[in-house]
Amino acid sequence: MFSNIGWSEMMILLVAALVILGPERLPGAIRWTTSSLRQLRDYASGATSTLKQELGPEFDELRKPLAELNELRGMTPRAAVTKHLLGGDDSVLRDLEKAVPDRKELFGTSSGMPGSGPSLSKAPKPLEHNERPPIDSDAT
Repeated sequence: MFSNIGWSEMMILLVAALVILGPERLPGAIRWTTSSLRQLRDYASGATSTLKQELGPEFDELRKPLAELNELRGMTPRAAVTKHLLGGDDSVLRDLEKAVPDRKELFGTSSGMPGSGPSLSKAPKPLEHNERPPIDSDAT
């Protein structure tokens, strides 16, 4: 539940609670919070077990689409292509990566961004006042 809260955030919350509640009421508030969270967790696990008992094998069928959604959640585009199109064999993608030249070789820059390297031509100069842009007959 609190998996994405770090120690620094916990310390800030503790200091804020100490300032707001005071040292007298803080231990009681911590006990109440932990018991409430424990009770909430017990209610949730009890509801899950009750659903399992009442639905039987249908409960697993309900969980199957949720498990598939969780699997898709962490899937990258490369993993999706590998799994669905290549049947889990990514050797084709690894061979393709070896065959494609590095960005530094293509663009001649350390950043690898197009348009920032010395090997590409410079951008055209801006038009003067009342100057008409050139017409590209191939594009029109």
